[in-house]
Amino acid sequence: MYQPNIFDTARLKERAAQLAGQIQRNQKGELSDDHLKPLRLQNGLYIQRYAPMLRIAIAYGMLNSDQLRALGDVARRYDRGYGHLTTRQNMQLNWISLDDSPRALADLAEVGLHGIQSSGNCLRNITSDALAGIAPDEILDPRPYAELLRQWSTFHPELCFLPRKFKVAVTGTPEDRALVQLHDMAFEVIEATPNAAFRVRVGGGMGRTPILGPVLRERLEWQDLLTYTHAVMRVYNELGRRDNLTKARIKILVRAVGIDAFREMVEAEWEHLRHGVHKLTHAELSRVTQAFVEPDWTRGAALVEKDVTFTGADQHTWQRWLTRNRLPHRQAGYAAVLIPLKDKSRAPGDVTSDEMDAIADIADRFSQGFIRVSHTQDFVLPAVPEHNLPALFEALRALNLHHAVGGLIGGMVACPGGDFCALANARSIPVAEDIARRFDSLDAQENIGPLDLRISGCMNSCGHHHTGHIGILGVDKDGLAFYQLLLGGHSGHGAPAALGTIIGRAFAEDEIADAVEEVVETYLEQRLSGETFRQAVARLGKAVFAAAADTIRKTPTQPSDADADATASA
Repeated sequence: MYQPNIFDTARLKERAAQLAGQIQRNQKGELSDDHLKPLRLQNGLYIQRYAPMLRIAIAYGMLNSDQLRALGDVARRYDRGYGHLTTRQNMQLNWISLDDSPRALADLAEVGLHGIQSSGNCLRNITSDALAGIAPDEILDPRPYAELLRQWSTFHPELCFLPRKFKVAVTGTPEDRALVQLHDMAFEVIEATPNAAFRVRVGGGMGRTPILGPVLRERLEWQDLLTYTHAVMRVYNELGRRDNLTKARIKILVRAVGIDAFREMVEAEWEHLRHGVHKLTHAELSRVTQAFVEPDWTRGAALVEKDVTFTGADQHTWQRWLTRNRLPHRQAGYAAVLIPLKDKSRAPGDVTSDEMDAIADIADRFSQGFIRVSHTQDFVLPAVPEHNLPALFEALRALNLHHAVGGLIGGMVACPGGDFCALANARSIPVAEDIARRFDSLDAQENIGPLDLRISGCMNSCGHHHTGHIGILGVDKDGLAFYQLLLGGHSGHGAPAALGTIIGRAFAEDEIADAVEEVVETYLEQRLSGETFRQAVARLGKAVFAAAADTIRKTPTQPSDADADATASA
């Protein structure tokens, strides 16, 4: 992972001090709330439903143990002792005060963390595959290129006040574990060094108008990564809507003008930029690559923990964990390990300060201090020697962080929803907790098989509900919260990405878990041997599941199908 240098740390401290001064001027009446807003957003500071929220960028999902301890420390000292991992590889502190935010950012600057590019109408925190650099199917490690993009875009004057937020992903594998088709712009590696090249997508996204991003350019040489991105941003900056917030994303612009016309405009703009100062060189790539520190893959044999064996029920639990939470690795003798932040006692993605400290200790002991953050709101240890997996399992079990829910309904994704977010139409956390309780049994979850469930409290889609095998969307109807049920989505992990569509009517908060249960029961009753949930939905049709869910009738004041659909599309 990239190691920040003295220059990086100094700039981050300066930024924290600037924010402190801006907040002080605001409190003295010298800077209006409206003028403070873009300044605080550029540092990741929001005003949410009940308190400010600080979003901390975790660049392309890479952390080390010192950084995780720092996150736990600021959550303990300035918040309520926990943080929330998002679906874009960030961490949020939901109860921090305005005055404490600069102090927290100054502390985080010491370990190279910050809130820059985590919010506002800028090029956002660049994301990637949580297995980048270790995936067996990887063509090329995308992280140095993501870091080049990050360094170039940070503080870039043309990228600070875009028509709307702009999300970028980079992946180095044929299999999409970075949701590349659902980003404003994405780069897919198609050829390794020495002639590294990318396929470029543009105009993807979720929200009110979910779109899978079309290919803008089939081949882009790595040297042109920055200049081509700059060309896209300039066209977007010039033509993107600024008079209508809901039509300001680049996906709306691309759809309005057409991908071919947009491509022509980008190519024309690129001609003025492609041979300029931002054309990448081998020296620049080498500078960034040399700043990365990676695990010492020769140490595996030396990192031997005590011999652990399991018998009886423990053996079954261990084997289940090994099957679900051990991830593939390109280095012989090593494994990546998923640490799900999912169980019935917590909101998906929540992690306490004490748990962060403990996971940091475990990372030092088992993974040379390296940690990843996934798009599914979980941690990953990327460098665990295979012979230490039993001892690691014991250490995680002692913390109740050993749940074998990877890929199952218990590994569901959910945004904070109406319990925190000022934009939310409905609560997400109670729905997630209700569903988690109903499917708490791992035997039941394994009987269901692979099932990706995702929950969003509003159309901003922070829970990525469009990509769930089952998606849940909170909508508002005459001031009341209801939930739409979607089927048919897929994130792109293991199969092409797909967008789920709404089935049937909307459900009240006390109905939606029942509706999910009916959908799952219908699958279990009608599935063929070996058939997954997604395959059954494709074979039987969504109407079968809509009819099953519609048997739930608790609330007489629910909106009609037409009204609910109109609300979801508003």
